[in-house]
Amino acid sequence: MTRLQLEHLIPAASTIADDSDIVVIGSQAILGQYPDAPAEFLVSKEADVFPRNHPERAELIDGSIGEGSPFERAYGYFAHGVDPETAVLPEGWQDRLIVISNPNTLSVRGWCLEVHDLAIAKLIAGREKDLDFVEGLQRHAMGRVEIFRERLALTKLEPTIHSLAAARLDRIFMRQ
Repeated sequence: MTRLQLEHLIPAASTIADDSDIVVIGSQAILGQYPDAPAEFLVSKEADVFPRNHPERAELIDGSIGEGSPFERAYGYFAHGVDPETAVLPEGWQDRLIVISNPNTLSVRGWCLEVHDLAIAKLIAGREKDLDFVEGLQRHAMGRVEIFRERLALTKLEPTIHSLAAARLDRIFMRQ
């Protein structure tokens, strides 16, 4: 998905949810901070989103412009309506959201996770694709390891999960 495609998806989700603020929490949130992100970050056809003021309406988005919808068939990408709790995020993440609002979004605000917060969610999820994403951030110098560590410390986790996420972070940033 490109930044332009995300800018198309944001007002579509807004119309369906009747909410002028759409939060993007999945990998495509990187397009808020890095509109011209390297190609390896643009492979996903979906954006994980929820209406900021009416998160309970995420299912409407999923049902209307989600996977397999006429929207996806027409444009080749789609929105996945998610719950705000889908991603485990550091405290204060809402204050660091990166806004996308321009003529392409029809002045609807798309609120994208800041890259360090996004990486923490990926490290905690720990799927291969998530770790590949964080490795890509490291390769392209799109974030600072000290901030990743600070954000991990701000994340409420069971000690075992915290240790596992910290070990994943160390492994990725020790590789050169």
